[in-house]
Parts: sequence; structure tokens; C-alpha cells
Amino acid sequence: MTNKLRIKEVEFYERDVVFRMPFRFGVITLTEEPQTFARVLVELQNGQECWGMAAEVLGPKWFDKNPRLSNEENMQQLRRSLAVAVKIYTLDKGFETPFGLFSGKYEEQIGSCRSLRMNSLIASYGPALLDRAILDALCRVHGISFYEAIRTNLVEMQGHPLLPELGRFDFNSFLSGLMPSRRIHARHTVGLSDPISASDQGEKKVDDGLPETLEEVISFYGNTYFKLKVCGEIDTDLARLTEIASVLDRRLERYYVTLDGNEQYQEIGEVEELWTRISNDSGLRRFAEAVLFIEQPLNRTVALEQDVSGLSRFRPVIIDESDMDLDAFPKAKYLGYRGVSSKQCKGFYKAIINLGRCLLWNGRHQEARYLMSGEDLTLQPGLAVQQDLALASLLGLNHLERNGHHYVRGMESLPELEQRAFLNAHPDLYIKDGELVRLQIQEGVLQIASLACPGFASAAEPLWSGMRQVSYDSLLKD
Repeated sequence: MTNKLRIKEVEFYERDVVFRMPFRFGVITLTEEPQTFARVLVELQNGQECWGMAAEVLGPKWFDKNPRLSNEENMQQLRRSLAVAVKIYTLDKGFETPFGLFSGKYEEQIGSCRSLRMNSLIASYGPALLDRAILDALCRVHGISFYEAIRTNLVEMQGHPLLPELGRFDFNSFLSGLMPSRRIHARHTVGLSDPISASDQGEKKVDDGLPETLEEVISFYGNTYFKLKVCGEIDTDLARLTEIASVLDRRLERYYVTLDGNEQYQEIGEVEELWTRISNDSGLRRFAEAVLFIEQPLNRTVALEQDVSGLSRFRPVIIDESDMDLDAFPKAKYLGYRGVSSKQCKGFYKAIINLGRCLLWNGRHQEARYLMSGEDLTLQPGLAVQQDLALASLLGLNHLERNGHHYVRGMESLPELEQRAFLNAHPDLYIKDGELVRLQIQEGVLQIASLACPGFASAAEPLWSGMRQVSYDSLLKD
């Protein structure tokens, strides 16, 4: 197959996303944010051309948590990252493989963004979106799915100086062995301001037909996997986790939870104390046994300076926000971290590379010591959530954080024509609930067989005329 290509044209579109209920995590409470869409026209060496697409929210206060920056300034950083990536990816008019484009431009992207006072996590946002759109176009040219493209290594992943520990790694064998699933558990997010039961709601009830409290979520969707936010204050966290545990213990015979610190703790000793109090509390026995891992408890400024191996002996500690660079996971490993998150906004190549590292480091051990998790960025039903689900499935994850469907009311704000297109193209993933098209989660599970379609996990397109077309070029002139 012809797989060397170049970018001929890039278009960006945005639409606003308004939340049905506030989402509080870390230092921020979100009530709205934009979503950006990229359309990329690629040309292959044989002259074939095709458009590809990708989508991601412009999420504030995750990539850069500097309190002096406003939400709009955070979003401008991400737009600027996209502008930098387009400039770098299109400057050379030669043909390159998809992975060659990513790896060959990686250091220039990081350096250019650093010169604009943007960290590596922000820098990764631009290529993450473009790389997905590029692969979508390549898949459509060849009439194959994302799964087939990666499993046959159409993108030509290979050893690279950026990945010294994978210098002799057999990418072809590794990728061909990936087996996507037709279903995946949705790990429900419980934000810091989310009501646990009806008594927590007061006068704040949304009353829009979708569940609001944790108890309602369990009844409505049947989730058994949960992601619980903690705030960094031990007594407050313990009290809230106790309240959550009482609901889970009462309502479910078996459940699984992950704890997400969102960088709210400064010392690993504080996190160890929280875990000790959880594990020593007789009323939290079932809850403690259900904890799968602890995600990014430490602030990124100190996370890769403190040894977490003591805590990781009891439950794996993984990095999320600290996964800024391609070498972050190896650094974290030597400090006792035992995992890393897959997140589309950090790039699907990074996720696949990190899974390869887990495989390499686990070797032939019967119990996998190093793991990968799947985390969300309030991804919206449609293109963004489908590409994320497909990646998680290919990585072999059996559960994945989903929160966009909870904080936003399905596809309610989208044009009816677009809602109908996605519902018809992916009837296993979506359901028509009255007049609302939304994700279909039954017994906590998402059915995703329809994502094995030509392209990157979508047989439908957004309605481009229903969005505002934007240009980010001027952001490079500030």
C-alpha cells in the first residue's frame, strides 16, 4: 500500500459545548467549553487525495493549571499549539510516512511551543489532533479501518532515537497482536461537586431526564466501574469516599474504582496517609479492595521528583498530567510509578508507544506490573468519543473513563441531520431516547463493533456547515 503522504490543506471548525451540570475537578469547575474539529486534506505519492477529520475539546485548566491564566487564555494556548503544528507539518513539501511525520517533527513542535511559553503537554495537543485526521484520511483512501491500519503498521511505526529503550522493539509483531474488542466498560466519573444521592441535590436538580446523582447513574446506566475525584484534603476526601462507598456497597454486588488526584497533593506521604486510612477503615473494606489504581495524586511540579514505590506496592500509582513528553513514562517508572494514561489529547502514537513499553517491561511475568489506563477529556458524542473508544479498544483496555455524556446532554445541541447520521451509522453506540440521541450504555457497557469501519472509527461526518470555521494563523503573530 502507498502510505507516504503530505498535507495539502487544513481547516478548523469550532462549536460551543454547554454543560447540563457543573464538572468540578482539581482547581476548576467547568460549565462550558468549545470543541474544535480539524479537517486535513492529504495527498499520497501516487496522487490520490482524501480528507480526514478529528475532534477534541479545548479543555481549560488541565494542560496548564496556572491560576493566573483565565480559561480563555488556556484555550488560546491550545489553539496556538494547533497553529504551530500546522506550520511545522506543512513547511516541508516532501512526502513522509504518518509516523515519520509525527516523530520527525516532534522535537520542533515541543521547542517551538516552549519558545511561546507553552509546556510540552500543550505542545502535544496540536499534533494529536492532526495525526488522527491524517490517519483517518489514509484509512479512507485504502478503505480500511483504524484497527487494520495500526495492526498492519500502515503508519510505519519503528524504532527511533526518541525511544531508546524501544530501539530493538519489534513493532510489526507487537501491532499485529493487538486485538480490538466489540465492547468496553464505561468508567463513570464522579466529580467533586457531583451529588451522590438525592439528599445532596437541594435546589440544584437539573431534571432533564438523565441521571444526576451517583445512585441515579447506577440505576440508569448500570455502571460497575467508577473514577472518583479527590481534592487533596485528607479528611474531606475520606468523608466523601465514605459516602460514595456506602452507595456502591448497597447498590452493587461487585464494583471497581480508580482514584484521581488531579495533582491536588504535594507530598506522597499525604497520599500514603489517605490510603492507610482507607485500607484500615473496616467500613471501607469492600471499597479498598475495589481500588484498581491511583491516578496522578501529586502536582506535576513535584510528581517526578518523589519516590512513590511505597504506595505502588499496595496499589499502582500512574501518571496522567505528568505524561508531558515521550520520555516521561520511563522517568516515572524509576520513581515507582506503575502505569500511564491513554488520552487522545496527548496523541495516539504516544499511547501505543507506552503500551509497548508496558509489554516490554512486564516481560514474561505472569502478573502485569505495568499498566495503561484510559482517561477522558470531557469528550463529546460523535467523532471525538468514537476515536477515543477505538484507540482504547485496540490497546486492550476493558474499561475507559467516560464523562462527556454525563455533563453534557447527549447530542441535544447538534443539528438534527448530524444526530441522525451518527445514530444511523453507529446504532450499537447510540440510542434515540425520545427526541434525544445519546450514548447507549447498558449494564455499564458500550457496544462498539460499528467502529470497525473505513476511516478512524466514524462512518458519519459532523455537519461542517453547522459550525463556525476558524483560523488560528494569527495566533502565531502575537
